[in-house]
Amino acid sequence: MASVKKIPVCLEDLKSGNLYPYELLFREYYRPLVVFAMKYVKDMDSAKEIVQDFFVKLYERRLSVVIDTSLKSYLYRSVYNSCINHISHIEMRSRHLKNIAIQLENEFADNHISTIELQNRIYASIESLPDQCKRIFKMNRLEGIKNDQIAEKLKLSKRTVETQISKALKIMRKKLADYFPLLLLIPWSFAELQKLFNVLEV
Repeated sequence: MASVKKIPVCLEDLKSGNLYPYELLFREYYRPLVVFAMKYVKDMDSAKEIVQDFFVKLYERRLSVVIDTSLKSYLYRSVYNSCINHISHIEMRSRHLKNIAIQLENEFADNHISTIELQNRIYASIESLPDQCKRIFKMNRLEGIKNDQIAEKLKLSKRTVETQISKALKIMRKKLADYFPLLLLIPWSFAELQKLFNVLEV
């Protein structure tokens, strides 16, 4: 078997696409380069992938490769640069994921505040209704009592009950007009939406 030490004088063979010099390089340097890469990336699979990618790229770029140092120095320097790029990519991805997590956390906090604010405004608007109107509206929308049952309990006509509910909705929609866009922005659960729509008859 030819010695790897003879390869520097045969760099034209690399550029010609002759696979034999690459086989010699791979056999001689693959394991040492993997161990070298491991010192930086701290992961065997990543180290192997970096070294394998280097040899593939070395072949693909054979026409433009320039080695102005010893072959060994060139190999280790190239793998070192690949390790640094790998680490930078990992760190950048980590920062990106961290930023996404922070953004999601902030959005959740903002949405949670908006949800509470909207709910508080809804119940405040209910409490501000005229007494009879408020009582009928609460019985119907919050307690789920039907109009005819409300009429019977309060000794009112069903028409009066319906009128009071309609009046309450008109007042509330006017007071909550600025908050309706939040209905499209807040990630409500189905149960929350169902309850909200039932109250406001959206």
